[in-house]
Amino acid sequence: MHRSQLRWWSALLGLLLILLPGLEVSLQAQERRARRRVRYTVPSYAEPAAKDSEAGEDRAVRAVAAEALGKLNGSVIVVEAGSGRVLTIVNQPLALSAGFKPCSTIKLAVGLGALEEGLITGDTVLRVSRYKSLNLTEALAYSDNPFFEILGQRMGFQKVSSYARLLGFGELAGYLIEDEYPGSFPTEPPVNGGVARMSSYGEEIKVTPLQLAALMAAFANGGTLYYLQYPRTDEIPNPFRPRVKRYLPIQRWLPELRAGMEAAVLYGTARVSADAEEHILGKTGTCGEERAKLGWFASYGELSTGERLVVVVLLRGGSQLSGGKAAAVAGQVYRGLSQTHLLANEGRDTPAAAASE
Repeated sequence: MHRSQLRWWSALLGLLLILLPGLEVSLQAQERRARRRVRYTVPSYAEPAAKDSEAGEDRAVRAVAAEALGKLNGSVIVVEAGSGRVLTIVNQPLALSAGFKPCSTIKLAVGLGALEEGLITGDTVLRVSRYKSLNLTEALAYSDNPFFEILGQRMGFQKVSSYARLLGFGELAGYLIEDEYPGSFPTEPPVNGGVARMSSYGEEIKVTPLQLAALMAAFANGGTLYYLQYPRTDEIPNPFRPRVKRYLPIQRWLPELRAGMEAAVLYGTARVSADAEEHILGKTGTCGEERAKLGWFASYGELSTGERLVVVVLLRGGSQLSGGKAAAVAGQVYRGLSQTHLLANEGRDTPAAAASE
């Protein structure tokens, strides 16, 4: 072989030896991304109200909630924050099922625990990456996973569990609501990601829209965790009587948690609902579970009537669904109710004084 040809082949071989390892790494990365890419098989659109019964519901509130949800495969629940009365549930089979991963809504419990344990204050800044540091308000607004994973690891599994259970995770939220499930809560750190992933995604936790609605009502009213009551008959009932489950010792930390929930609506993951005239606070959640993408928005807001309402939206389906999409649905609910003044107290029983049961 001619010397020049030999040099050419040697150079080509050297170049291949340099490029092949990089090519192999690139192919491996593509394979890993392909394995991580989830194929969602649950449809994003359906007839969410097809199997519902309207008996006992506030028909006007239901009409607004059903219109806001449209054909999206999901559920909307609307609750009076000051009494625990369920005004409507659109897609009752979904809302009353065994529960779903809470995704980032679990971060409210983790944030509360970290505040109570003295790990942070509202002004504490945690470094979550080489170039990023956040305080609690920003972490809730942007739903930053590393921030809450750090807090969860510092608290440990038992403390994270105790604060989540205090807020109603893993227990029935309703008072004699037929077909309600209590969700579930792990008894040991999840295999996938341990307490860190449990604190950011709610790994191995099952929560229901009713549980999040009861929690949001407590955030709205200053700490009273009511049993949710869901009238299921059109017969004229006795005057409605709220039932208190327990009083949550959260008043001290509500300003910090509310600041994060308000920031989520104003400029964070729920900002799509920020254009509403109503004062809305909430927490989004987005994750995947059982070949479906979940989009949560747990919220409360004050309408032009002065009424404080809880709206919880759960969407379940394909890749286009998210917590932000759920927040947009909730924003339409608040806007529709406020514009039509449906919650003026005309024709509605005034709640009697709350009584512990």
